[in-house]
Amino acid sequence: MPEAYIVDAIRTPTGKRRGSLAEVHGADLGAHVLRAIVERNAIPDVDYDDVMFGCLDAIGPLAGDIARTCWLAAGLSDEVPGTTIDRQCGSSQQAVHFAAQAVMAGVNDVVIAGGVQTMSKIPISAAMIAAQPLGFSDPFSGSQGWTARYGDVQVSQFNSAQMIADKWKISREQMEAFALESHTRA
Repeated sequence: MPEAYIVDAIRTPTGKRRGSLAEVHGADLGAHVLRAIVERNAIPDVDYDDVMFGCLDAIGPLAGDIARTCWLAAGLSDEVPGTTIDRQCGSSQQAVHFAAQAVMAGVNDVVIAGGVQTMSKIPISAAMIAAQPLGFSDPFSGSQGWTARYGDVQVSQFNSAQMIADKWKISREQMEAFALESHTRA
């Protein structure tokens, strides 16, 4: 089985909500990184097999396959496909996993994986807020399977964290100590 390697890593600048980067389009942020990766590694843009980006709430300026939009906005080959993955907070990490799996499976040789998000333009839950005028109050209402399993409980990441903590008997103090240790290691 072929092995997958991370050859290079670049990240976009980060800023505060409504800060100096607030008006920069997500495609331009991603394009900056993609162009730099191609230039730094001397692999012709036509030799990339795919671009995989994570993006949650891919609506508005992040909609329509932001991975491919970033690639094209960078002025790179229009022969390279792109795909956008939404696994919420883990979207970009999932893009890296999928890229590695594609290489290890022998499907692709060279893939760029990453992600883009512009919280000033597209805040958390923006997709759900945008759906409200269409009659969708949340992603769960109306699902018979969801109701049969959870009742009328709307499981958020906060509720889920509490359910996991309860199941495994993890105290808040234990979790805070773990979080501090993790942050210190980073």
